[in-house]
Amino acid sequence: MTVHLEVADGVGTIRLDRPPMNALDIATQDRLRVLAEEAGRRDDIRAVVLWGGEKVFAAGADIKEMQAMDHAAMIVRAKALQDSFTAVAKIPKPVVAALTGYALGGGCELALCADFRIAAENAKLGQPEILLGLIPGAGGTQRLARLLGPSKAKDLIFTGRHVKADEALAIGLVDRVVPADEVRAQAHDWAARLASGPALALRAAKESVDAGLETDIETGLTVERNWFAGLFATEDREIGMRSFVEDGPGKAKFL
Repeated sequence: MTVHLEVADGVGTIRLDRPPMNALDIATQDRLRVLAEEAGRRDDIRAVVLWGGEKVFAAGADIKEMQAMDHAAMIVRAKALQDSFTAVAKIPKPVVAALTGYALGGGCELALCADFRIAAENAKLGQPEILLGLIPGAGGTQRLARLLGPSKAKDLIFTGRHVKADEALAIGLVDRVVPADEVRAQAHDWAARLASGPALALRAAKESVDAGLETDIETGLTVERNWFAGLFATEDREIGMRSFVEDGPGKAKFL
């Protein structure tokens, strides 16, 4: 298998494992979707790390495989490609991408599906599809513009240029830059801290933010209101409020 799911401390690590560059061929895309859906269902997984290994996150699609596909074949495949990445974006739990080396093309698009991105100092990100006479096809034109704004997204997509970690941090493409040998540990620590939090409230927060970005503010406020009120029926809300009253803020131990 070219993608694995490992679980420790309530954190599920989805590990890309297709040396040497973790090229995202069809089999890897399909396996990614299966494991993302599994991570979303499993009660022993409360947060997720996306990880490609010490040397590279993912250098993009398998170009040789794509070169052999004609228009008719890609019409059939394009939706499945997007569905694989959307499955990651829709994991109803906090997701952090741990980025080392190249995160280009599909690799960058996969990182965009995470809620938080921690990059190594040696990381390089970008959407170089334009250099192949293409555009991003796994969500890059949409998620990148939503994250960075249209102007910065168009700069990266139109030019196909690579962005080093320091610039990626400056424009908001990544959220933290650390030494390469610390990336996985910091990503796991971030995920493990959230894994100890209230699972339903975290799910509600993620869905409210993500849904609100896709619609008008009134609809977004309705989503927020429904989740906010609904959480009053949960044990986590009882635990959190009781702990606050009895012990002060930030000391609750959620189930």
